[in-house]
Amino acid sequence: MNTLFFYGTLRHVPLLECVLGRSSDTLDLAEAQLPDHVALSSPDGHYPVLRPQRGTATAGVIVRALSDQDIARLNHYEGGFAYELRKVTLSTGESAAVYIPDASVQSLDTAWDFQAWQDRWADMTLWAAKEVMDAFGRMSPADIATRFPRIRARAWSKVLAQSGRHGLGVLRGQVDVVSRTQAYSNFYALEDVQLRHEEFDGGMSDTLDRAVLVSSDAAIVLPYDPDRDRVLLVEQIRLGPIGRADPVCWQMEPVAGLIDPGETPEQAARREGAEEADLVFQRLEPAGECYASPGAATDFFHLFVGLCDLPDGSAGLGGEPTEGENIRSHLMSFDALLNMAEDRRVANTPLAMLTYWLGHHRARLRNRA
Repeated sequence: MNTLFFYGTLRHVPLLECVLGRSSDTLDLAEAQLPDHVALSSPDGHYPVLRPQRGTATAGVIVRALSDQDIARLNHYEGGFAYELRKVTLSTGESAAVYIPDASVQSLDTAWDFQAWQDRWADMTLWAAKEVMDAFGRMSPADIATRFPRIRARAWSKVLAQSGRHGLGVLRGQVDVVSRTQAYSNFYALEDVQLRHEEFDGGMSDTLDRAVLVSSDAAIVLPYDPDRDRVLLVEQIRLGPIGRADPVCWQMEPVAGLIDPGETPEQAARREGAEEADLVFQRLEPAGECYASPGAATDFFHLFVGLCDLPDGSAGLGGEPTEGENIRSHLMSFDALLNMAEDRRVANTPLAMLTYWLGHHRARLRNRA
């Protein structure tokens, strides 16, 4: 049996339970301290970096009588991030193993704040851990590390999902997930799901075999200049039309981008405006939230109209080169955009929704401007 000391995120008991795959009631767990070490913050604050430092002590928990299976699950969770188990002696004189990062793991000079991490990142980390541990035995720790930025982004979307505004008047019935298996994971994830759900007559459905494409939330903003009554659209190549064998692979759409972990939809909208079209929004008008295709995908859109200056010459080339973006922007009058939508020449659902939202609120925005 094994004894480990946890000084970082695995001090959070729900996370430890997820990684080990069992309840904390089955664990021999107690508070402990590791002398002559300090837990420094990583640059993003998502985890601590343990470093030797004389005269200090790092708080954590000791867990005794861990099985080899427990260690295998822990190695799966930690193994792709340049951590390795080393023997240490705790303040009580008891020996334990601890996951210590190698010198390549960067840190700040400030101490890591466990409570601040719990308040900001614990929920996201727990969702991410569930996906990581679902891959136990199917995917190597190195593969997990490569995919982890997208795993974290999908986890952040689950955090955002807990505060949606939609759902008034719909059934909040029972859903029993019989099985949930991740068939693929990279930029997106694909899950095979078997489930039973409550029906409107109060009974339960038969077990259904379904699949869902799991992505992360996106912020989508239509730039609008109320003084000049014009909008800006961006054009870029899109994989959906390619997959559908559509000859029109370049699409006209609003400014859009995936929401990074820790960002609000509003922050993401402003960031994408700067990255894709060099725009600064004076104000963001919330224009709705929606699933792109709720029967098949988790894609969820936070929609805005962004008020900004769009003088002649403000359209051009943009995009984030590190993300492979190659974007051309277009200026047009609102009437021209509305004519496109009315003539069924808009193939982008968020653009259509934002066009009609702006048509409804256009007079108010122009009067306010």
